[in-house]
Formats: sequence, structure tokens, C-alpha cells
Amino acid sequence: MTIKHHVKLGLSALALSVSLNSVAAEDPIKVGILHSLSGTMAISETVLKDTVEMLIEKQNAEGGVLGRQLEAVVVDPASNWPLFAEKARELLAQEEVDVIFGNWTSVSRKSVLPVVEELNGLLFYPVQYEGEESSENVFYTGAAPNQQAIPAVNYLMNNIGVERWVLAGTDYVYPRTTNKILETYLMDMGVAKEDIMINYTPFGHSDWQNIVSDIKSFGSAGKKTAVVSTINGDANVPFYRELGNQGISASDIPVVAFSVGEQELSGIDTGPLVGHLAAWNYFMSVDSDANYDFIDQWIAHTGDEEAVTNDPMEAHYIGFNMYIEAVKKAGTTDVDAVKDAIIGVTVPNLTGGYAAMMPNHHITKPVLIGEIQDNGQFSVVWETPSTVAGDAWSDYLPGSRDMIADWRKPMFCGTFNTATGKCGASAGEMAAESN
Repeated sequence: MTIKHHVKLGLSALALSVSLNSVAAEDPIKVGILHSLSGTMAISETVLKDTVEMLIEKQNAEGGVLGRQLEAVVVDPASNWPLFAEKARELLAQEEVDVIFGNWTSVSRKSVLPVVEELNGLLFYPVQYEGEESSENVFYTGAAPNQQAIPAVNYLMNNIGVERWVLAGTDYVYPRTTNKILETYLMDMGVAKEDIMINYTPFGHSDWQNIVSDIKSFGSAGKKTAVVSTINGDANVPFYRELGNQGISASDIPVVAFSVGEQELSGIDTGPLVGHLAAWNYFMSVDSDANYDFIDQWIAHTGDEEAVTNDPMEAHYIGFNMYIEAVKKAGTTDVDAVKDAIIGVTVPNLTGGYAAMMPNHHITKPVLIGEIQDNGQFSVVWETPSTVAGDAWSDYLPGSRDMIADWRKPMFCGTFNTATGKCGASAGEMAAESN
């Protein structure tokens, strides 16, 4: 073979290599969206699917990332907790998505957790939850209890003088674990056990007459009483309606909700609910340029001038932008590289500050208490002076108060026991035990 032929073959191989690399560079970054579009949780989750699609559209309009466009891959787990696991496996094993944004309830997240750990996926989880978990494959952009539940109870106790407590929740892991933390915390603060009433109802519960009557009776003992609500999904609509039917106003027995935001209020008459409260890390009414820009973008995306924004939407906004920055920092969508790169990434939040990803895969967030207005919005009546870092493990439960999570090497552990100096069970095992 002549030198000329060698040169031709070499040039052909080079051209083929460049062509293949060019095609590879143009492959989209696949973004899985795992939110219920039907069933009892669709009232809350559908807008989160829409939010991620909006963020993808905006990122693509700005040129994508690493020269690649992003592509949404949407599935509907239909408020069916085992189906969440099946759909997560479909996204990772069949669709080969690079990242997943999804889940609302903790039971759905715990269903998905072993799948994303087994297949080494990335999950950004945008909703407040009970803590007691930290996985190397999950980024918790919603509030941990120390970023919502504990500050809300402190507000009720210190600012309103509440002495009797109704802990009302939907019957699954998030309300039960959160209320276990709150019951321990309240008793540590000197509240008598008989001054704590705990009640659970199933998903989609609609007959609230007897329960609200019991709450009214419990609040008639001469001590200031409040309801701390971890009721989830569409059960909130008849619950608040029954409060109004029985004449329970915020001045009588205030309710502070952890799962009711602007989206849920858009489905009910808020007149009788004026003055009741919610604890979140963001409200649509927040006065900041970043928030106004986000609202304008959301209205343009939906084509609805009345469209509302809420806290889990902001959590997806933060998580999505953190993922983009981590991919840029890593120079790749490789899962392990992104996991390393994302710790310490800081992006703007919508309240005018910044959110940082901590080594325990939780983020820093301000805590806000909002009062329901007659227009379905919240007026912020209290907020923390600065952001609060999320705790993966509660300081108020004996089994976890010595536990920390740190996914930096060399520790790289979600269940590090500071008392023993050893890494404990895997996050998946801990989740299985608490489910």
C-alpha cells in the first residue's frame, strides 16, 4: 500500500470519527419527568410536570447545555405508589434518561428510591418531607422538618401562644414521621401529652364532619389550640370546606398547613379561610425581581393570566438550575461526575437570595409563614432572617440524632453515626425499614 493510500485511509477514518463525535454531541440530554397526571395527587403534581417542561424550553432557547438540547420524557405514575417504581425503571433502563425530576408523596419517593440506587440514576425531589433519609442518588430540594415543621410550631407557640395541638395528616410515612418528630419536640418543650391530638385519614378522604367536630371540641378546653396539617392532595378541599361549614375561623383555631399552597387554594372558596396559615419556603406573593420574572414566564407558558406558582415549583426551578450548573462544572452528564460536581453549587432562589447544595444532598432555604388572603394568595407574616440548611436526620428522634450525611469523599455516607464514628445502613435499607 502506498503512502498516498495510507493518507486517504487516515483522512477517511478521521472524517468518520469527527462525524460520529458530532452526532454524539447532538444527542439530547434526556430529562425524565415522574409526576402524577391522574389520580388523587394530580391536583398538586401536574403543574410540576409543566414546570419542568417550561424550564427545559427556556434552557433550550438559551442553547441547551454542553452544546446539547434537552428532551423531556414524561410518564404518568397515576398516584399509584408501586407504579412510581415501575415508571422510574422505565425511565432509567428503557428511556435511558440522564436525570429524573419527580415525586410528591414520600411513599412514592420511597418506592422509587431502591430503583434509582440500583440503576445509579439521579432524582431531584421537590417537596417538603419527613427527613430521615439521605441517598447518594437523590437531591432533596424541598424542605426537611427543620426547614418547615419545627419553625412553624415555634411560630405558633411563640407568636400566637398556642398550647394545644392537633396534628392532622394523611395516613402515610411523611405525616406519621413528621408528627412523631413534632410530638417529641412539643413534649420536650413542656407540652402535656393530653394537649396533643393526632389524627390520620386516607388519601382522598372526603367526609370531614366528625373529625372537624372533634377538633372543635378539642379546642374548647380554654387553651389556645392550633391544627398542624400534613393533609395531602385533594383531601384538602373538603377539609377546608368543612372548617368553614362548622364556623371554625383562624382566630378560633388557626390551621398551619405544610401541603397547601396557591395551587390547592385555587380550587376552593378561600373566603372562610382568611387568616389560616401555611409554612413554605416560597410564596407567589414574594416581592423579588426573580419571582416576578418566573411568574411572567409561567403565565406565558400556560397562556393563563390567572395561573399561580407555588413552593414545589420553586424547588424544581432550583433543582433544575443546580443540575444544569453541575453538568457544566463536570463537563458531562455522567451520573457519578454530576454527583461529585453538584455539592457546593449555588443558584438563585425566587425569594431574592441563593440556594446551595449541601454535602447531605439537601439545600439551604429560607422559611416563611404565610397567611391566606381572600384572593387565594398568601401574605408573608414571618420569615427566618437567613437561609436554613436542611437536616437529613432529625435532632429530635433518638434513633437519628447522632446521624449525619456527607456525600463527599472520603466519608461518602448517608448514615454516618457521630457517636460510633461509623457509617450505618444504606439509605435504601433505612427507607425500607421506615416504610
